[in-house]
Amino acid sequence: MPLFYSVVARGMVVLAKHANYQGNFGEILEGVLIQIGPENKKQSLLHDRYLYHYICEDQIVYMCITDDEFQRSKAFFFLNEIKRRFQATYGHRASNAIAYSMNSEFAPILASEMKRFSSVNEFDTLSKVHGELDELKDIMVRNIDSVALRGEKLELLVNKTENLCSQSMNFRVQSRTLQRSLFWKNVKIYVLFIAIGLAIIYFMTAFFCGSLALNCS
Repeated sequence: MPLFYSVVARGMVVLAKHANYQGNFGEILEGVLIQIGPENKKQSLLHDRYLYHYICEDQIVYMCITDDEFQRSKAFFFLNEIKRRFQATYGHRASNAIAYSMNSEFAPILASEMKRFSSVNEFDTLSKVHGELDELKDIMVRNIDSVALRGEKLELLVNKTENLCSQSMNFRVQSRTLQRSLFWKNVKIYVLFIAIGLAIIYFMTAFFCGSLALNCS
């Protein structure tokens, strides 16, 4: 699976964000950010099959969300690149920027980098060049306090959409099957009525003519 979501924030203030999928990211982001202290740190937070990888540096948080099958090394390569580009673009301006003030400019960068780092070939090349996979040894994974998230779970609407599409397709198939069944049922009824009508005509003719051979003159 690709990167689902990425965000740059100062404490609880979101400066820029991008989502590759629709989901309830905003509803749980506050509960995740509150888990992160102001000290410089790299960490992965685990909650209900999803990992919230982040780098906190100079009180700016660079975070991305993946499932538990996504390579952590790839996630932190992505975060390091986002951090580098954000710092090169904004420097110390982020320390007093208002919410979403960088979003219009930096969200497209998040989108392009998320797409790039979701490529397996791209990551393999980067890992060979930088050789920084060992840094993961010092990055701890811990569970998010469920109380902070108020019991909420990340839900990707893309999964619901896929289910709805599947249900819609099944409904269409069932509808076509039902239509065909009703059509042939009606055909059989019409044929039966015609046969009964012909039989009635035959026997009435035979009765009046006095012969089943239909030799009335």
